[in-house]
Amino acid sequence: MITTSQFSRGVIEYADKIDKRIVLINGQQLAELMIDCGIGVSDVVTYSVKRVDQDYFEA
Repeated sequence: MITTSQFSRGVIEYADKIDKRIVLINGQQLAELMIDCGIGVSDVVTYSVKRVDQDYFEA
């Protein structure tokens, strides 16, 4: 089950008690999964990390 909000304590307790396994994904977890998988998100800023090219300075 997925929500963009939070699950109530009752829902969490119910999901733990029943025989069938239900995975509860709350809004925070959903956002993290979307970012990790690149779904429904876009890059806003990209950083470039530079290093010195030692071959450039060799004679």
